Amino acid sequence: MDTADALHRGRSPFVVNAVGALLDADGRIVRWTPEAERLLALSAAQVHGRRVHDLLDDPGQWPAMSELSEGQRTEGWSGEAVLRSGRGERLSLSYQVLPLDGDPPSGADRTAVPRYFVLAAPTPQIARSRQDQAFTRELFLQDRVGLAVFDERLRLVRTNTHLLPYSGLPPDLRGRRLGDFLQPQDAAAVERGLRDVLRTGRPLIGAEEIVRTIEDPAGGAVMAISAFRLAAPDGQVIGVTALFTDVTELHRSGERLALLHRATAAVGGSLSVTATAEELATVLAAPAEGAAGAQADGGAVPGLADLAVVDVAEAVFTGGEAAPGRDGLVPLRRAAVATAGPGPDAPPTGATVRADPAEPGSRTEAPAAMSVPLRAGGMLLGRVTVRRAPHRPPYLPADQELLREIADRAALALDNARRYAREHRAAVGLQRSLLPPSQAETTAVSTASVYLPTDTASGIGGDWFDVIPLSSARVALVAGDVVGHGLAASATMGRLRTAVRTLADLDLEPDELLVHLDDLVAQLMVEAERPDEDGIDAGTGAMDGPDAASLPPVGHGVWTEAGPEGADEQQTVPFGATCVYAVYDPVSRRCAMASAGHPPPAVATPDGRVTYVQVRPGPPLGVSGLPFEVTEVELEPGSLLALYTDGLLLGYADDLEEGMDELAHRLGAAASPPDGAVTPAGAPLRELGRDLVADLPAHRLTDDVTLLLARTREVPAEATAGWTLDADPAGVARVREAASEQLRTWGLEELMFTTELVLSELVTNAIRYAGGPVGVRLILAERLTCEVSDPSATQPRMRRARLTDEGGRGLYLVAQLTTRWGSRYTRQGKTIWAEQDLPAD
Repeated sequence: MDTADALHRGRSPFVVNAVGALLDADGRIVRWTPEAERLLALSAAQVHGRRVHDLLDDPGQWPAMSELSEGQRTEGWSGEAVLRSGRGERLSLSYQVLPLDGDPPSGADRTAVPRYFVLAAPTPQIARSRQDQAFTRELFLQDRVGLAVFDERLRLVRTNTHLLPYSGLPPDLRGRRLGDFLQPQDAAAVERGLRDVLRTGRPLIGAEEIVRTIEDPAGGAVMAISAFRLAAPDGQVIGVTALFTDVTELHRSGERLALLHRATAAVGGSLSVTATAEELATVLAAPAEGAAGAQADGGAVPGLADLAVVDVAEAVFTGGEAAPGRDGLVPLRRAAVATAGPGPDAPPTGATVRADPAEPGSRTEAPAAMSVPLRAGGMLLGRVTVRRAPHRPPYLPADQELLREIADRAALALDNARRYAREHRAAVGLQRSLLPPSQAETTAVSTASVYLPTDTASGIGGDWFDVIPLSSARVALVAGDVVGHGLAASATMGRLRTAVRTLADLDLEPDELLVHLDDLVAQLMVEAERPDEDGIDAGTGAMDGPDAASLPPVGHGVWTEAGPEGADEQQTVPFGATCVYAVYDPVSRRCAMASAGHPPPAVATPDGRVTYVQVRPGPPLGVSGLPFEVTEVELEPGSLLALYTDGLLLGYADDLEEGMDELAHRLGAAASPPDGAVTPAGAPLRELGRDLVADLPAHRLTDDVTLLLARTREVPAEATAGWTLDADPAGVARVREAASEQLRTWGLEELMFTTELVLSELVTNAIRYAGGPVGVRLILAERLTCEVSDPSATQPRMRRARLTDEGGRGLYLVAQLTTRWGSRYTRQGKTIWAEQDLPAD
């Protein structure tokens, strides 16, 4: 048997750098390899003709040739021996003796004819070689991991029988390329990685690729591929070895877990019932993500469904509890439909279907369809249905369990959205009950308002507006914004609106009214900082203590003389409010206003010019100690005055100044319609207000949007009359006569007697207690107003006169004869006024 044959049969597991020697029939050394010279430090001349056992540390370890059996002489033998090197070292070697074929020629010297070939190497090296051989052999025999050896041209050289066991391919794939039996895109993806290993020498570790055969393109498996380069002892690259591990089920489990996490995050990010349903449908029909989900051609692995439908009980949208109808079924609205591409036909949203509240936990409608109810607390909230296209594999029990788990979590999110919808509806109802009607008609202006409550988790805000009729046909227009959101902000808003109406009834100047309102907010701030005995914040109703749930402070845009602070970064105000208060007089057509950190009003003239009133804003309410200034402007009849909150500006743009530019642009376009369109004087304010907020994107409505539009009117000069009297009692009669004549001109003879009596009482009191000059004015508008002004700052007070009193009954008579009366301070003193309803005809 020759050496090559022995090596092939595994009897000579020697490695490179082994030593070799040729022995004659008596065991003497005939030839000696250079490697033997280096290892044993003995030259060929030193050992030539010597017996092998003379080199042994223990000569008894090597038998004499004459003692060998006939089988050993013909078959050879192996063993271990310890040699003594020329350096005196003891070397442990493993050896194998191989007989050589053929007998020596007749008459030849036996000592010159080689009869045995001895191959030896250090024992530890031989042990490693045997381990390598065993490892390689067992690696190709195991059936858990597919193993393939490729040459430098990526042709298969050797595989184990379980490379692709699912495919039904023959186990012997030698000489083939991957493209001969795999889908082209899959083969190309695997070969890209193998070529990179061949080129760079960097191992490929756990790269996941989808592997599908040509015969079964719809099947396939996800393989984790690891590869390393093979090189000859001289460094020449001879191929690459790849390990294929089927991780399909692990990959599917990972995809299911990732989908569960994505679904949980998606449905938990909104408190809107519709948005929650849409997010659920979208995530179920979305393609799988991640490296393991990438197709070889760059596409995405399909997700759980090609079509996802979410039906939600009608009552859930309004915060109610779903209840069956007379037929015992619960009405459901098709709230969301999502598709992953071409596949099952998508049904339209909005359709009404009916479901049995006692339907089973889940059901498989077909191999490619599943349906699971949405339940929370035993209540049916809806149903989710998923379908796959016909070419997709059928659903597995694990898929059904996954859908059930997603449905359970989505049901909790839907129930939270339902509860929020109920609370939000209650809060919005409270907010709207605290606000005035959306439209109002007065002598001075016609108004319309728009209020859009935010739908964020922080709750509705504290925006408010008001239209307050004042004396002498004037009107007060108010817009304000309480810092924060939720019921506490709504309650504070209600208190401030009530306070403004009370202060407005005193006919205070705008700056003086804001001073009083500022004092009130400062008091509220003190109350808010003082918790009561139960640990409840007195100002906001929030818990105060380690268990309190704290929300971050809400940003609030504050206006200063330099412009909007917070246009790029909104300031944070812990408590307080902003407010603008304007008083418009239709007689003088002048509007006086003051601002407490609120955005400036905008004015659109009838010809479409839009400007912002250059009001000098004071600090926000609650700062205290700083004054407010009044700004007066004259408004043309038919002008459009817009009061708003910063939520409208932020609905237009992220920057407050950009929002102001957008509002001005829209107001200008509304105030100057194209030829043939309705003019602004005739355009309904309600529709105009809706148009201004119609296209606000929902994601920008992070704060309440409040807009108050007022179209100005005027009282013509012929509808007023005035006289000035000295402090002379004789002037009372003259003013009565002049007033009666003016009433005849207006056709109000029915009011002459009452008006003469009222003027007599008021003018007489002014002359007696205040002196002159005394001003008298009549204003004909929705009512007849009589005004008497004097230089005194003392307010009149109505009292109950006793029977014996000679005076004190004048104001009592005025109150009885008129619809209402009152007095207000002016810069020159005070004005007492009284109003009478006009005759029905």
